[in-house]
Amino acid sequence: MFSPLRHAGYRHLFIAQVSALLGTGMATVALSLLAHDLAGARAGEILGAALAIKMVAYIGVAPFASALAARLPRKTLLVSLDLIRAGVAASLPFIGAAWQVYALMTVLYVASAAFTPAFQAMIPDLLPDEAEYTKALSLTRLAVDMESVASPVLAAVLLAFISYNNLFAGTAIGFGVSALFVITAALPALAWVAPKPFVQRLTGGLRLFLFTPRLRGLLAISLATAAGGAMVFVNTVVLVQSRFGLSDQATAWALAAFGGGSITAAVFLPRLLGRMTDRLAMTTGAGLMTVALLAGPWVAVSYPALLILWIVMGFGYSLTITPAGRALRRSSTAGDRPALFAAQFALSHACWLIAYPVAGLFSAEAQPGAAFLVLAALCAVGAVLGFLVWPARDPDALPHAHDDLTADDPHLSEGQQGAGRRHAHPYVIDDRHRRWPNEPG
Repeated sequence: MFSPLRHAGYRHLFIAQVSALLGTGMATVALSLLAHDLAGARAGEILGAALAIKMVAYIGVAPFASALAARLPRKTLLVSLDLIRAGVAASLPFIGAAWQVYALMTVLYVASAAFTPAFQAMIPDLLPDEAEYTKALSLTRLAVDMESVASPVLAAVLLAFISYNNLFAGTAIGFGVSALFVITAALPALAWVAPKPFVQRLTGGLRLFLFTPRLRGLLAISLATAAGGAMVFVNTVVLVQSRFGLSDQATAWALAAFGGGSITAAVFLPRLLGRMTDRLAMTTGAGLMTVALLAGPWVAVSYPALLILWIVMGFGYSLTITPAGRALRRSSTAGDRPALFAAQFALSHACWLIAYPVAGLFSAEAQPGAAFLVLAALCAVGAVLGFLVWPARDPDALPHAHDDLTADDPHLSEGQQGAGRRHAHPYVIDDRHRRWPNEPG
């Protein structure tokens, strides 16, 4: 599982990612506690609004950032965005009103919307081998999950000695360390491709989603992922501190339980994905989260029961999100990959934009039990749609015809040749293949 770390460029990027994630995790805990200070039992409403702003920034900025940055130096772009995020994090301890939270987090989220897709799209270029890339995806998920565990644990320890506002300093340090490791990473040069018009670069990833069945299924499962995650991220502080009357540290440990369940799934996924399809793993995770959400109103009646429920939720969450990179890689060429990752980033966060306000508003206006049930319904819709839309039989190489090409066109010699102008090869939507085989259009 750890063999990708032998690649120096990937190793530096991985350390940069871990550093930024560790700091971000502490900020997540501190932001929850700040919201509770500002609004008490209605903290979920502030968190839901702040996270909705995050989703709006991600949806609106990611495709434009990808299109604008297509010709920018990768290293300069990533380092600049890390430094912007560090500056915002350093300012967070000095705020005391909800509107200030919203303003500063908007800047942070816009920078992250530009950073994350560019970062993710580089990994397939660094690790072209499918097996190594699969391991790298699990390492990335493991890093995210370790942040979910390590950051709350570290926050719980630090909160015994310092106020939660000081946790934001750890976020700034994390982004600073991330920038240093990006500077020292040997990144692959962008392969030359014919320049495309700006509008085509802006919409190219969305077009891949529209015409690729597995990507439409992936988007449906993203809705299930958002429904489960929103319940945890928005309402943990409400359940732990308002319902159970426990401490800041107890909130941190509950978030760590969710991360622990996700880590467990990430450790086993490389082996599981050798035996099962991405579709089966992701729909299974969505189904598991649906069941956990349905059980929530009757199970989450005590702190120990909530910890167990969050472990199950974390396991299902990781199953839905970790294999996504494999589906994206299979569905794009190297030239289209940055646009596709940006589109995935924007579209998946559109799902979070639905789920976050639902989690916050139903918790604030009714009770967390109502939020459990509404989000269970949303999760179930995503799981069922993903199962139906993503074809059960989904090979890489698909037979198809090119009636628009001459019989001696060099493209027809690629892959396995059939009768006439038919052949088979790994199929992605591009200038030669504008529709999925056997789909109307």
